[in-house]
Amino acid sequence: MDAVPDEEAKFSAGSDTEIESLAEFDAAAHATLAGFRVQSVDLTTRTPVLLRTDTAGAVFLGCAMEPDAAAKVRADGALVFPPVPHLPFDPYRGTLYPPAELFEGLAAGYEQTPDALSYAWFQRTKADGDIFSSMLRSIHDDAISDALDELLVGARVVGVMGGHAMGRGTAEYEGAAVLGRTLARAGFTVATGGGPGAMEAANLGAYAAPFDDPMLGSALELLAQEPSFRPSVSAWARAAFEVRTKWPRGGTSVGIPTWFYGHEPPNAFAGAIAKYFANATREDGLLARSNAGVVFLPGAAGTVQEIFDNATPNYYESRGTPTPMVLVDRAHWTERLPTWPLLEALAEDRPMAGRIALVDSVSEAPEALARMSR
Repeated sequence: MDAVPDEEAKFSAGSDTEIESLAEFDAAAHATLAGFRVQSVDLTTRTPVLLRTDTAGAVFLGCAMEPDAAAKVRADGALVFPPVPHLPFDPYRGTLYPPAELFEGLAAGYEQTPDALSYAWFQRTKADGDIFSSMLRSIHDDAISDALDELLVGARVVGVMGGHAMGRGTAEYEGAAVLGRTLARAGFTVATGGGPGAMEAANLGAYAAPFDDPMLGSALELLAQEPSFRPSVSAWARAAFEVRTKWPRGGTSVGIPTWFYGHEPPNAFAGAIAKYFANATREDGLLARSNAGVVFLPGAAGTVQEIFDNATPNYYESRGTPTPMVLVDRAHWTERLPTWPLLEALAEDRPMAGRIALVDSVSEAPEALARMSR
């Protein structure tokens, strides 16, 4: 099979030792596979290549291969971690999840999808003390982090945080969607917690960015027919996929959800979904990768936690120059949950003081971000 030219150039230049597709495998195998890491690629049709190519020091993670090929690469000194059968997820995956993969089988009900089955597996194994299960979760999450970093190289990422309770069909949901669209059109990559509510709205807005403005209004009307993932995740998700079908090839954004909160499904508007088992890894990773700032929409305990998870490295400058933080809805953050006064007190006389802002409405957030980034 002929190699894809771009992939062949990539590997001939020695710029990467990770192989995550057959095209990348074919490109690298023209020379050598020695020292490469091959992630979750079905190699059962590449036995002749494996038999004739040097694989010394290579690592094969979850790659199906014929027995004679596996024996040969082991004899070369390669490490072979075989696929793990009967799992609803691939711990060695080399890419993030597209929404269609997590929701595969939705026609039969959300309970039968890989997303729901992975949550069920997590519920069964998270407290059973089995080191094998915990190892699989750790390998999976590390692979997701690696894929996320690869995706975001060079991107200007703005995080949008907010509660899952924000319903479709509300003015707040529409405002969050317009925010996501505005940020995407300004060249930012929108990253959210990947769940329902405000998170879905921001991912929807980024998805709508390439279309004309009336498209978003029509999509909001369609989604409002299923305002919440309760009582039916299936109906809620089908409405989202109906929007994607009616307006295909939308803009891209990132969702970073967790099976720790598996009762909250991921939303279908993030083009790439980095779903984790470990919530602490997910939380810190989402905020750390929001290198162009974070907008905090009204939320509850989870959003409050995210505000101070983000404020701490800004306070100590442990990630370098403090990044902008915009809190939206003055009454919410000064009266209902008075987070702003504490944040303002922390920032006093520190470089982060010029990187925090409180605005009344979501429409003011992009300008506040721009002002603090200058």
